[in-house]
Amino acid sequence: MAQAEGKTLEFKSPDTVDVGVLETFPYEGPKQRITYTTTEFTAVCPFSGLPDIGTVEIEYMPLEKCVELKSLKYYYLSYRDVGIYQEDVTAKIYKDISKVLEPNWMRLKVVYQTRGGIDTTCVVDSDDQ
Repeated sequence: MAQAEGKTLEFKSPDTVDVGVLETFPYEGPKQRITYTTTEFTAVCPFSGLPDIGTVEIEYMPLEKCVELKSLKYYYLSYRDVGIYQEDVTAKIYKDISKVLEPNWMRLKVVYQTRGGIDTTCVVDSDDQ
């Protein structure tokens, strides 16, 4: 919950993100890099209560599974009313997707729209873990 000049803005907790909606399908092809990008990601800043809008890019090399895209969209939508800091969003998406896919390699990049004149880009790469 954020307060601004006498107004209280309600938002949900990060534990309400619907990880269970993520579905996969088997992958048996050669090594390849797969990239999914959306410019429609939104969550809520828990400090200000204002929306954080960003572009999410998942790049990975599947081992045995790929994520089904409609389920990925529903997963992203479950963040819409969640109060969570940008850095924590990136870490959570990385953790959730990598747990479901168990890929050979994965990189998650979130580029947020400018807020207060400051640009934010967050990246988690399995090579850095």
